[in-house]
Amino acid sequence: MRTAAFKSYKDGYYNFWFENGEELAFEEVHPRVLKQFDLKNDESLIDKDFRITFIEDGTDDEPIYRVESLKPL
Repeated sequence: MRTAAFKSYKDGYYNFWFENGEELAFEEVHPRVLKQFDLKNDESLIDKDFRITFIEDGTDDEPIYRVESLKPL
């Protein structure tokens, strides 16, 4: 698990900034997470810090990142 702040949902991507300054755009979020957090519409989640677990899938040329779990700090 890593710590990241949710920044936005834009153009089909869930954008998070990590504690080390890295930004990642996630194409997929586990349905369980979306049931718990309305990342698309709830503006109160912007800049909120989470413990995030994610996986990288796809190919080396076109990786797909998927959020597996979010836990608010």
